[in-house]
Amino acid sequence: MEFHVSIGAGGTGARRDLAGQIYRQIREAILDGRLRPGEALPPSRELARRLEVSRNTVGAAYDRLAAEGYVDGRVGAGTFVSSGVRVAARTPRREPPGGRLRPTATWSEIPPLPDLWRSFEYDFRAGLPDIRLFPFETWRRLVAAELRVSAVGSGMYGDPAGHPGLRAAIVRHIGVSRAVEATADDVFVTNGAQQAIDLIGRVLLEPGGRVAVENPGYRPPRRLFQSMGARIAEIPVDPEGMVVDEIPADTRIVYVTPSHQFPLGMPMSLRRRMALLDWAERHGAVIVEDDYDSEFRFAGRPIEPLQNLDRGGLVLYVGSFSKVMLPTLRLGFLVAPPDLHAALRTARYLTDWHTPLPTQAALARFIDEGALARHIRKMRHEYRARHELVSSTLARDFADVLEVIPSLAGIHLSALCKQNWVDDVAIVRDRAGAAGIGLNALREFGSGAPGLVLGYGAIPMDAIEAGLRRLRDVLP
Repeated sequence: MEFHVSIGAGGTGARRDLAGQIYRQIREAILDGRLRPGEALPPSRELARRLEVSRNTVGAAYDRLAAEGYVDGRVGAGTFVSSGVRVAARTPRREPPGGRLRPTATWSEIPPLPDLWRSFEYDFRAGLPDIRLFPFETWRRLVAAELRVSAVGSGMYGDPAGHPGLRAAIVRHIGVSRAVEATADDVFVTNGAQQAIDLIGRVLLEPGGRVAVENPGYRPPRRLFQSMGARIAEIPVDPEGMVVDEIPADTRIVYVTPSHQFPLGMPMSLRRRMALLDWAERHGAVIVEDDYDSEFRFAGRPIEPLQNLDRGGLVLYVGSFSKVMLPTLRLGFLVAPPDLHAALRTARYLTDWHTPLPTQAALARFIDEGALARHIRKMRHEYRARHELVSSTLARDFADVLEVIPSLAGIHLSALCKQNWVDDVAIVRDRAGAAGIGLNALREFGSGAPGLVLGYGAIPMDAIEAGLRRLRDVLP
């Protein structure tokens, strides 16, 4: 059978891999059935002349095909398609809907990801810090220095729990800033807070186990636990935080954001925190405390973390450097009691072993040299000014349509729509999006009253008022 082989006329890279091009085209012809078992391939000399390449190039392609079992060379006879190759009608590489490959039922129930990578003229999306103010020169210096250190740059693997220097630095940082009680052995460095939660699920969650989450609440952990086969209980939130009395008795894990409830913004009251700890003690449950942006508190005394109040070793404390530094670094941590150290270390090893060591070592020095504390102080001042501007503008220009939920921390504010019939998701997706405004609808994070969640981390101070004026124009 006649078949076609061609050489790409692209740039240097395309011309460099001539043997690879020939190999791939012949392999596809065999697998597609255009070359059948027992058929002869053109002599290498003839194919080389036809393609205007050296005979050695064609020979290299034939040798690779033979090594992988696609063809057999017969001395004095030529090269033939191997009789052991299974030839079948192949579907196109880009199958239309209805192909044979499908995710499990669990994955099909999880909503698709939102368009997190879209850019907006006015970006009020929650959870995004201002990367323009990050001390890149300092960070580059530290990373470059660590890449030259033999202990990091030697190519050896590291402890799945994390770089020893970073674990010790994290203990000092959260001990001073959040009064978290821990030793370096309790700390596990992760690729963001999401991996910390993933490790917790792997170690503690049995198939079909129940996990309680806040409603409204941060959706990625909910979906992560759901992907592990958990039964999800969505627990309502009131002005004091998660309503503990609504948690089912068979719950194994309770996921909460007590210092700055996401997305509503209020802290969990001391009375409710003590009630949650008592509930977990009585039911043998574990509390996952996500302290995602408590570094940015603008007034009042700091909220004591659940981990500091815990006397039974039931709280797993999760933190992240994404909000205070750069989301792209994917650096987070987990503080766990000794009972779980061995299992968590094994789970991390089986997942991806460890976060890149040069990055971890650079962060350790970033903390130890005081650069993180200085950056947080600078950003706290900046975010306080943005918080006040957004709050005052909403109170002045949106009073007829929005009721702002008081909040004294973080990098976002939430507001309830005064008209309960409003479709907040459609407003955000259609009207605001078409106007170049990025923000979140309150109902994206669960059921309840409609509202808007406005982040002020990613939008410059001098763009806030113009962005809010445009938002006011698109609200009903």
